[in-house]
Amino acid sequence: MYDFDEIIDRHGTGTEKYADLQMMFGTQDVLPLWVADMDFKTPDFVYEAIRKRMEHPILSYTSIPDDYFPTISSWMEWLHGWKVDPGDIRYMPGLVKAQAFVLNYFLQKGDRIIIQPPVYHRFAQIPRTNGFETVSNPLLRIEDEDGFLDHYEMNFDELENLIDDSTKLLILCNPHNPSGRAWDRATLERLAEIVTRHNLLVLSDEINAETVFYGKRHIPFASVSPEAAACTITMMAPSKTFNIAGIVSSYIVIQNPALRDKFFQWLDENSFDLPSIFAIEATMACYKKGAAWRDEVLRYIEGNIDYVDGRIRAELPRIRGVRPQASPTIWLDCTKLGYTQPELMHNLLYEAKVAFNDGTQFGPEGAGYLRMNIAGPRSVLGEAIDLLKASGKF
Repeated sequence: MYDFDEIIDRHGTGTEKYADLQMMFGTQDVLPLWVADMDFKTPDFVYEAIRKRMEHPILSYTSIPDDYFPTISSWMEWLHGWKVDPGDIRYMPGLVKAQAFVLNYFLQKGDRIIIQPPVYHRFAQIPRTNGFETVSNPLLRIEDEDGFLDHYEMNFDELENLIDDSTKLLILCNPHNPSGRAWDRATLERLAEIVTRHNLLVLSDEINAETVFYGKRHIPFASVSPEAAACTITMMAPSKTFNIAGIVSSYIVIQNPALRDKFFQWLDENSFDLPSIFAIEATMACYKKGAAWRDEVLRYIEGNIDYVDGRIRAELPRIRGVRPQASPTIWLDCTKLGYTQPELMHNLLYEAKVAFNDGTQFGPEGAGYLRMNIAGPRSVLGEAIDLLKASGKF
């Protein structure tokens, strides 16, 4: 059994969660529940693997072990039922960098990219930074019986209308960030039919594929049909699940040789696909020894979801959290409070003294929303709700 209730002091470690508070929010006098990493101790088997490697006194140039990619492949088949040839996998020095590599390699200036907001802000930022135009296909807001957001669905009719000859790629967030929607097979199959018919490339960010709750199973987009596999570049990592974001252990999967071979050659020739010693050791440890830890941490986070949802419904009836199917964050619908977004953030930061992600970080469609990280001790989440309630603003 692991102790997920332990409070771990992260001050003074350079962790973004604390070090960037002033830059992000203009204050440090807040309880931070924003960055999407965990406040749980990184698993012991990761430390053991790294310590064992450090027993040797030379940290040298390192070749990728023969069982590195087969280990990733075996994990994906066990967890997702997705059979991937080890040769279809390459290490990436972070998924944001992988996105930039893909856009610059496969697209030409003037090509358009479809995103589906509200969504992870890098999906708009990286194309813009690299000179590409993004076109928004906003998700449809489906309300519950009380008029709060229940979940999002894809707007396929609008998607069809957006596609023209200059549209070349769609960035998919699967599972969806920030709402935590684990896209169902019917949705992914319909999306696959549309992108195939229009000859679009799909870049599928599946970094939260391993943090899926309540018995649901993640469905890799590339697995829904041979046509989807032929047009998809999938991005994954163990970092969210095992709390090793600082090690940088990402990878991509490309099953179509026409897309894969020259791109992998380009990565190799530019040395973009070389993992560090610690990325190798950590990934192998997670995927060989991490099944039991993953199961325990998911059960604890499910308890956090139930706890936060229950307290919000009982004590903060003017807001509502969307219960995530995947990803340890809760998307808070604050639209019934009647605040402008600046007012909402002011009340959060200076009245309640809590830091969640500003919903508009995920696009203008996020106005009236906040994203709360729940991957931490339950007592800290309780403190956050206490502060919201005591402020009288929520």
